[in-house]
Amino acid sequence: MEQLQYMIPCLLGLERLVADELLRLGMKDVRAENGRVFCQGTMADLPRLNINLRCGARVLLVLSVFKATSFEELFQGTLAVHWEELIPKEGECPVKGWSINSQLHSVPACQSIVKKAVSQRLSAAYGVEWLPETGERYQIQFSIMKDQVHLCLDTSGQGLYKRGYRAVGVEAPLRETLAAAMVLLSKYRGLDPFCDPFCGSGTICIEAALIAKNRAPGLNRSFAAQKWKLVESGLWMDAVDEALDKEYDRVYDIWGGDIDPNAVRIAQENAVKAEVEDTVRFEVADAGRFYAHEPYGRVVTNPPYGERLLEHDEATKLYHTFGAAVRRLPEGWRVSILSSHTEFEQAFGQRAKKKRKLYNGMLKCDLFQYGKV
Repeated sequence: MEQLQYMIPCLLGLERLVADELLRLGMKDVRAENGRVFCQGTMADLPRLNINLRCGARVLLVLSVFKATSFEELFQGTLAVHWEELIPKEGECPVKGWSINSQLHSVPACQSIVKKAVSQRLSAAYGVEWLPETGERYQIQFSIMKDQVHLCLDTSGQGLYKRGYRAVGVEAPLRETLAAAMVLLSKYRGLDPFCDPFCGSGTICIEAALIAKNRAPGLNRSFAAQKWKLVESGLWMDAVDEALDKEYDRVYDIWGGDIDPNAVRIAQENAVKAEVEDTVRFEVADAGRFYAHEPYGRVVTNPPYGERLLEHDEATKLYHTFGAAVRRLPEGWRVSILSSHTEFEQAFGQRAKKKRKLYNGMLKCDLFQYGKV
């Protein structure tokens, strides 16, 4: 089958995790850059990537890569792509993108140029002066970095963090892709007890359950490219069958607690939507009194930062209380805590054994890891 190039954007700090996922899926020529990872694969890999990736933001099919330092070069490079082989006459083809450290720095102007070139190519190919754009969406995405242009089609539609299980949530939710990354960075693989004492709407525990069961996160949602003629429907069915064949059927100990009864109710409902209600349990609990009797396990959690849910001083007191609770745990426990609080370690009462910079949306955070990391 023809070799294609894919680009997987991701949150800064997750590039290595995404690259590891791609390697496990058998992708070739995996290459990580800041905020994105490239790989080579076939059309059959397009559904596999969308269904299986836990930490990537979306799956972009790379159509062309070229240098452009002028609008004319951008126009001609875009015009050279065989858009008529990809987008039908009725296809909706909006354009979005970004530019960094490039001579073509005006994103709106670049959007207009790309749209003009695509429309001109399609109009000529279909023999029409006007394109209706009433059909399925073919989202065109460009990136320009150091004058190098990547033209892509977004095959995912909604971001991959939208797994389909969180129809409702609580305030300040954590994106599913970041929650999965936190679980993977804790080195949890489903064998140890797993706890989130600030579970909120249950995202971290649900992602841990999906990882423990080896259940593909995209099985319960749809993707833009499912409606495209250029991707055979049989490829999607093959990808689903492959993912289902890899699932494990074991007993796991995954627990989430929150002081807010409404959050716990929502977490339980989300677990049902994710089809992991038999794998994870939630209950009303005070994180300041958290304790586990098992000799080893994992705590992975995202407590309030003091920026949105609690005031700074309240968050400091909460960290102090929770830190005292963590230090009462048996020696075999590993603890990972995501926070943007600038004095977290001081408030928690202990320096982390390891820190990793991550981003929760646009908010710069650290993943503080304690115990054997």
